[in-house]
Amino acid sequence: MTAAEISRLAGVTRATVSNWRRRHPDFPQPSGGTEASPSYDRREVEAWLDERGRLPARSSRDDLRAHLHGRAPHEIEAVARFAAHLAGFDGKKRAEIVELDDDRLTALHATPAETDVPAALLRSVARVVDQEGPLAVFDVLGEHTEAPVGVRGTHPTPDAVADLLAALATTGGPRAGSVLDPACGGGRLLAAAATALGPGAAVHGQEYRPVVAAQAEARLAEEVPGAAVRVRTGDSLRDDAFPDLRVDAVVCNPPYGDREWGHDELALDTRWAYGVPPRSEPELAWVQHALAHLTEGGHAVLLLPPATASRSSGRRIRAELLRRGALCGVIALPAGLAVPHHIGLHLWILRRPEAARPGRDLVLLMDASDGEGKASDTGKLHETILDTWQAFTEPAEFAEVPGTARALPAIDLLDDLVDLSPARHVRTAPVITPDAALRDVARLIDRLKADIAALTEASDIGLPASAGEASRTWRGATVADLARGGALAVHRGVRAASPGTLPADLADRPVLRARDLLGGTRADGDAGEIHLADPVVVEAGDVLLTQIVGPQGVATRVAGEDDAGCLLGHGVFLLRPDPARLDPWFLAGFVSAPDNVSQATTGSSTHQLVASRLRVPLLPLGEQTAYGHAFRRLHELRTAARNAATSADETANLLAATLSTGALLPPGTELP
Repeated sequence: MTAAEISRLAGVTRATVSNWRRRHPDFPQPSGGTEASPSYDRREVEAWLDERGRLPARSSRDDLRAHLHGRAPHEIEAVARFAAHLAGFDGKKRAEIVELDDDRLTALHATPAETDVPAALLRSVARVVDQEGPLAVFDVLGEHTEAPVGVRGTHPTPDAVADLLAALATTGGPRAGSVLDPACGGGRLLAAAATALGPGAAVHGQEYRPVVAAQAEARLAEEVPGAAVRVRTGDSLRDDAFPDLRVDAVVCNPPYGDREWGHDELALDTRWAYGVPPRSEPELAWVQHALAHLTEGGHAVLLLPPATASRSSGRRIRAELLRRGALCGVIALPAGLAVPHHIGLHLWILRRPEAARPGRDLVLLMDASDGEGKASDTGKLHETILDTWQAFTEPAEFAEVPGTARALPAIDLLDDLVDLSPARHVRTAPVITPDAALRDVARLIDRLKADIAALTEASDIGLPASAGEASRTWRGATVADLARGGALAVHRGVRAASPGTLPADLADRPVLRARDLLGGTRADGDAGEIHLADPVVVEAGDVLLTQIVGPQGVATRVAGEDDAGCLLGHGVFLLRPDPARLDPWFLAGFVSAPDNVSQATTGSSTHQLVASRLRVPLLPLGEQTAYGHAFRRLHELRTAARNAATSADETANLLAATLSTGALLPPGTELP
């Protein structure tokens, strides 16, 4: 086992494992690997940990990890298929399978290519399925798969987004009974669509990664037991597993930015009824793939990057989709709802026109991008979008929603650009009366003045004293050393690989995310959407740091009463000092110092903080308090400056909008 596996087994950081190797002569010697990345005999490591009381109770997952170590890819795939097969059995049958003899266990779900998979490995899979369910097996397999999530721009679809896509695809038209997801990943979106269709649905999915395809099959068997499910492995664009299939609904969150999607070899493909997609437009290839699999009148809903609506290279295909009535709507979502989180994605709603009845001439353009995609607001967002879509599909004339949604004739969109970005066609400026505009501007100006006054007060930080001819030096210790000595505790927010159930007293608490630290805002994550592996409750006085190191270093703050009680989110470190030994503001100031962060940072493209390497001066508590007071004043100065800058931007933006739209007049101007 590797150092990373030892740290996971013992529940410590990798830095701690490295310290054990240096400080304990009896620590097991490497049995393989390389000098830079040694591996160790599992039995020796477990015996060493057990002698020191650091070996946790062994779980069925630990046994499976041990059996998977060093396995070939075909064995990993066989394990995935076996777990998916067991997903179809009830609890009693799963318990019986664990007790089968080796021959019967191997024969239970084996192809000729899988007969060499050891029975002990299959039995460990059966135990995990029996105790925790089949999806728990895929949590472990996620550490061994040949193509981790994120390759080729593939990412899981968040539950809230999956539910929205499923609802749009199954409403506003004839009742659907079948669905396809040609890039189904682990099956979250496909399961949501199957649930929306109801019992007896015919469910089809394709995924190019064999292990993830098996995960989708297992998820569907667990979450939609009454559906008729077919999940196939392969690249949907290059090797369509369902070439003759026609379904009532298609849902898809396709890979984005994949320039190697098969442009050259698929140039003459019959699916390109609306034009051959350029190499730089893989999303338009997925759009046409979805349309090719629809029955007449069926709907497809795809989650696409916003550039798909405006890139010049896709103009001709967008125009053809409009001319033939295949495009029903484009909906702009807030940023932060799904990967990539920094941009607001678009929902494209398409319909295969019926031969006897041309497609509807109107196209719904909806800009729901206002806001930050907060998980706590997804319920309201879902309701707003679905209500708007249903109103658009009614026979009655669609009533424009000012600043949010319009129904435009397709011919109005067929200009030189064929830009389908909702923001281009939907007025996003607030529609307010002149009197209301004046009240809002006056309120913002008052707030700006208050924030400037607060900034002026915060800038009175006093003049520090000189340290003399040379800078002061001191003895220091790493955070890891302080943690071993009990001066502080270190926690890190970790996202769970699969959804779990939080204790009732934690389920409704907000989650403190890295973006909250970066923006200086209160915790606003939703525990129901952000699945946490080991929830940690933040307490007042905790020091919080972002794990990702940006151009300006790390964002940090000391938890106050507003933060107390929230849950620690993914990508955030928490240092909990013993107040009798460490002042929290002293600790926060030194661990976030640029030189300190620089020497504790790893990575080339993405820089990540290794909190255990941060160094802290060893000073008496009285001196710590003096430094802590100074660091706290600096934090207040930064916060006041940020608030003043935000108020200035909001005031200037509102004034510019109201002056340019005629709601307000420049100071001293009178109406003619």
